[in-house]
Amino acid sequence: MDNNQIEKTVLKNIKKIIVVASGKGGVGKSTVAAGIAMKLASEGYSVGLLDADIYGPSVPLLFNMKGKRPFVVEKDGKSYLVPFISFGIKLMSIGFLVDDSQPIIWRGPKASSGLSQLINDTLWGDLDYLIIDTPPGTGDIHITLLQNFNADGVVFVTTPQAMAMEDVEKAISMYQNETIGIPVLGVVENMSWFSPTIHPEEKYFIFGNGGGAKLAENFNIPLLAQIPVNEKMSASCDLGRMNELMADQQIYDAFGKLVDIIT
Repeated sequence: MDNNQIEKTVLKNIKKIIVVASGKGGVGKSTVAAGIAMKLASEGYSVGLLDADIYGPSVPLLFNMKGKRPFVVEKDGKSYLVPFISFGIKLMSIGFLVDDSQPIIWRGPKASSGLSQLINDTLWGDLDYLIIDTPPGTGDIHITLLQNFNADGVVFVTTPQAMAMEDVEKAISMYQNETIGIPVLGVVENMSWFSPTIHPEEKYFIFGNGGGAKLAENFNIPLLAQIPVNEKMSASCDLGRMNELMADQQIYDAFGKLVDIIT
């Protein structure tokens, strides 16, 4: 027997776990994770969204739930968190448990323990998909996920700039590691171009062009989708109106293509 072998936690009521990752912050990873969850839910799947960004949780803001606190219930002698439900998605985040005006000052082991508790101690029920939004980089949270849980695949989010792609390359290499890696489902290029809502046929490549395709080619993985940006996206996310994000046809189609490939 290999004494170094780690026994992973099996979440029996969850059919598939999809990790959403990036090497760099500010690429819209959380928005993409939320968009995937919303599109899956709209197609009739039972979906959970876990905000695993311990130091910078975004789910409470994206779903207009800042300041909300979940109920705690007892089951089989153990306390469980009851996830919130929005747009048919079960939501859990460290942001629901702490004062959002205060920084979370946790060393790596405590952050990893907090993540494990969020996954194991949330009353998810039966899920077709659990989407896990991870923090930027390749730190303790990612290692904990890879070593302790059976994830079915990871989607990487980048923007077209060279600086963003360099960081994503490091993250992809980590997730492809033979010892702890999981299948890399592909790359999503976010903010691929700007299209004004009143002129959706126009495309302005303000962040560069073709970066996501090049990254996918370098690693021999699929380019899952290119998601454009418009002048309403930021306001929709900041106000917790994720449904307005999906009202844009180009964005809706991009998420539709993405979900079709990963399901």
